[in-house]
Amino acid sequence: MTPYEIKSQLRTQPFQRIRIHISDGESCEVTHPDMVLVTTSIVQIALPPLDRHGIPTGGSVYIDPVHVTRIQPLNGKRRANRRLRRN
Repeated sequence: MTPYEIKSQLRTQPFQRIRIHISDGESCEVTHPDMVLVTTSIVQIALPPLDRHGIPTGGSVYIDPVHVTRIQPLNGKRRANRRLRRN
């Protein structure tokens, strides 16, 4: 996916939780658009858990945008916090 396509998904109003799928089979759940930094060469995703102010405390992952295979909107109840999940 291009960085512009990824950024477009993050700008959707109102924001809907998404799952970013990566070419190695991993995925990351994004609950807020501020959890993701997109540049032309890197996608940085902050990982849960979040502190009481909503600031991520679980570190982050760095992904080349070329390795983002799809972005899936998430509906329904939130799953338990998971760092990376295999499909």
